[in-house]
Amino acid sequence: MIEQLTQEAISLLKTLIETQSFSSEEDITAAEIEDWFQRHEIDYTRTKNNVWAVNKYFDEAKPSLLLNSHHDTVKPNSAYTKDPFKAIVEDGKLYGLGSNDAGGCLVSLMATFTYFYNHENLKYNLVIVASAEEESSGPNGLNSMLSIIPKIDVAIVGEPTLMNLAVAEKGLVVFDAVLTGTPSHAAHPNNDNVIYKAIDVLQWFKDFKFEKGSEALGDVKLTVSQIKAGKQHNAVPADLELVIDVRVNDAYSNSEIAEILEKESPVSSIIPRSLRLNSSSIPTDHDLVKAGIAIGRSTYGSPTLSDQAVLSCPSLKLGPGDSTRSHSADEFIYINEIEEGIKIYVELLNRVIV
Repeated sequence: MIEQLTQEAISLLKTLIETQSFSSEEDITAAEIEDWFQRHEIDYTRTKNNVWAVNKYFDEAKPSLLLNSHHDTVKPNSAYTKDPFKAIVEDGKLYGLGSNDAGGCLVSLMATFTYFYNHENLKYNLVIVASAEEESSGPNGLNSMLSIIPKIDVAIVGEPTLMNLAVAEKGLVVFDAVLTGTPSHAAHPNNDNVIYKAIDVLQWFKDFKFEKGSEALGDVKLTVSQIKAGKQHNAVPADLELVIDVRVNDAYSNSEIAEILEKESPVSSIIPRSLRLNSSSIPTDHDLVKAGIAIGRSTYGSPTLSDQAVLSCPSLKLGPGDSTRSHSADEFIYINEIEEGIKIYVELLNRVIV
């Protein structure tokens, strides 16, 4: 059965690659996912562009394990040499937009869910959500489903991890900061030129360190990623705008990060865009982690953001593919990574839920 599901999963991934599914435009790929559930006689629900289901013998008295990955993609970059919307197989690689992030994970989890769908007497209920709007952190993605699906006790989020166990994930806070100075004509002296003041401010952000590190996630990573000031050559502007990207470890909440920067940073104002994308983790003594280690998978902390950020339960990031290929030109996943991924997902769940 696993071999048959694997071939069907690869075929579905090829179809998804060849179907445009930018964030908030996933209606056709959602229909392809519906077709999978229909063909396998699985009861499912579609909520906007999210498609979800529970195992056949769902029992409200049991804890629930979420299997989640997304079917939206970013837009292809200009460096592609292959058609991003054509599923091309060469040298064991399946090329195409969304193949690695996160189509391979999604179809592998769908195959795994289908494998266990008819099993009786599982220790956990299984809930699967093929979600939308992950790449844009949009309002109609997994976050919108948490009040609709059954209560989740633990989750596996499918993102490319080379099938190693990402036991923690950094959160994200993006800040808009403003530095003010004195506007003037460029020909006149000005000891409060906001652009010159920015030199010391940028150095402060470059040098600033948050005190608390994390065993799994290392230090908080702060990066000034955008700067904007001035509109004409002969006028010194009144202010300068900065965008600051902060990747938060599990030693801080996003609110604590905001409080520290609001208190200490040398800017006129600094405002977080959102505080909801917190860091995520799962205890290393959780049965899922112990089972993964027992079958030879290593653990690590992930610097990249996923739908884990909207979950309040323990969550494990795990999936076929390599995160370094995500959003790259000529994105691909190895066919054998999908084959291995499904086998590992099934073996992992056999040790935990059967």
